[in-house]
Amino acid sequence: MRGHFSQWPPRGRGVTAESQGWCTIVVPCYNESARLNTDIFAEFLRQGHKIRFLFVNDGSKDDTARVIQRFSAGREEYVELLDKQKNAGKAEAVREGMLTALREHKAEYVGFWDADLATPLDAIPDLLRELAHNSALQMIFGSRVRLLGRDVHRKAIRHYLGRLFATVVSVMLRLPIYDTQCGAKIFRATPQFEAILTEPFISRWVFDVEIIARVLRANGFNVKEVEHQIYEFPLKKWEDVAGSKVHGGDFLKASVDIIRIHRKYLA
Repeated sequence: MRGHFSQWPPRGRGVTAESQGWCTIVVPCYNESARLNTDIFAEFLRQGHKIRFLFVNDGSKDDTARVIQRFSAGREEYVELLDKQKNAGKAEAVREGMLTALREHKAEYVGFWDADLATPLDAIPDLLRELAHNSALQMIFGSRVRLLGRDVHRKAIRHYLGRLFATVVSVMLRLPIYDTQCGAKIFRATPQFEAILTEPFISRWVFDVEIIARVLRANGFNVKEVEHQIYEFPLKKWEDVAGSKVHGGDFLKASVDIIRIHRKYLA
């Protein structure tokens, strides 16, 4: 099922006077029918942000597609379902969703957000404001930094494995990046970014790192130039959500993907 666009960007109903342009957020979904909280999405939409959600059903075996179809009814201007019959993994769900947004939506920004809402939707306007206020930025990443005044809670094992992983990635990319794997990222919608997404990812697990590697390649491996294009935003709130599809063994799979990314883009 694909949503019908009577008008894009939608005008009038519930739209605020925010300075930034429209944004499409891709939400990859695989067997999410039991925990996809559409009430939270509905409440967020009622706030009138210039934001549209493109849910990508990645070959789910449960009622995920039906849940999204019910939710989109009457909200077609703001909610769309891209229903993929075959499971291809989160990386391809995100890539195909963002390509759809880039090619079919007249939006200034595209991004992706984890369906479990470990990062609250309220963070989206925060990230967009940073992009709107700094024209040099091409991408902004949510970063899970536990600072005073921030409500960030991660399981200890995932935190320390994540720190080890991020350190390895930082050294490999030669970029001082703190958190590559937070599922909250927004990009400026440009022909250059569309070109970066044209080729399927070789990684099923750490496509976020592969995106950065492709950006480096597109910029002639000019690290200083790329540093000025990326901003890591310390999230105000983040919390591990029950039912996560990330497990300890996935760290090994991610490590293998890092080696493959290095060989393809950086060696």
